[in-house]
Amino acid sequence: MPPNLTGYYRFVSQKNMEDYLQALDINVALRKIALLLKPDKEIDHQGDHMVVKTLSTFRNYILEFEVGVEFEEDLRIVDGRKCQTIVTWEEEQLVCVQKGEVPNRGWRHWLEDEKLYLELTARDAVCEQVFRKVR
Repeated sequence: MPPNLTGYYRFVSQKNMEDYLQALDINVALRKIALLLKPDKEIDHQGDHMVVKTLSTFRNYILEFEVGVEFEEDLRIVDGRKCQTIVTWEEEQLVCVQKGEVPNRGWRHWLEDEKLYLELTARDAVCEQVFRKVR
């Protein structure tokens, strides 16, 4: 049975964010802003229904979905694109595949010792973020 990810998580660290943003063709000015951000995550996980909020001082992004159901995701706030997205469980990892203009795009979330890990992929770039559960 997959873990319940409900909680509020504070940013701890990230690796390779600039490579990831370049793979998404994010312009230099926005990349510089994004690299300064320390976003929090708030997740509401009720069965197969999930709301994942990425909260920062620059922009907030809210993703609401049903696990296993494909939907059109509007990523214009992130990189000006839309894509077809499906989120599923692979054992204890929540895995997202985003089909669109950018190949090999997606992410995965998993928990280890009260920490939430997020691996973001686009093209050949891989970024890892770590968050600590605070409630």
